[in-house]
Amino acid sequence: MESSLIIHGPRSQKDSLCYNCSMVKQKTKLAVCSSASFYKKVIALSYELEALGVDIALPKTAQKMKQEGRENDEATTDWSSSPIGYHGKALLIRGHFDEIAKCDAILVANYEKHGKQNYIGPNVLMEMSTAFFLSKPIYILNGQPNDSPLIDEILGLEPIFLNGDIQKLKEFL
Repeated sequence: MESSLIIHGPRSQKDSLCYNCSMVKQKTKLAVCSSASFYKKVIALSYELEALGVDIALPKTAQKMKQEGRENDEATTDWSSSPIGYHGKALLIRGHFDEIAKCDAILVANYEKHGKQNYIGPNVLMEMSTAFFLSKPIYILNGQPNDSPLIDEILGLEPIFLNGDIQKLKEFL
């Protein structure tokens, strides 16, 4: 009996071919992206995602905070006076880009910051652009950012807004 190989596009990476040529669905892995000032909320969100059966990749500092049960010190880092300077920030950015490449999709955790609802800053926009370039779905936890100068770029990446309902992820994963 002959079997044929089915080639899947980039959005089907969570499927893998078994020895008997049947498809086995694997857990979806999401890279969580957010402003560093949201890491405490992101850690709480990570438990909700795990309860949904989703594997997650948190930003390195958020992962360390979760493991060590500590507060965030990165959100107040002055990179210009840091002993390793902006190279430290570059390492964190590049590291999360690498995590995005390994994941099936990203989830942007956007909350209120500086009086702006659903804040998405330039660093998260870079992470969204990385996912877009890699043809990975982009989910945004809350609604569109209010009064953002980045709104055209954000919407141009064709994200899926969950409007605060994490359960909606189950429709897409």
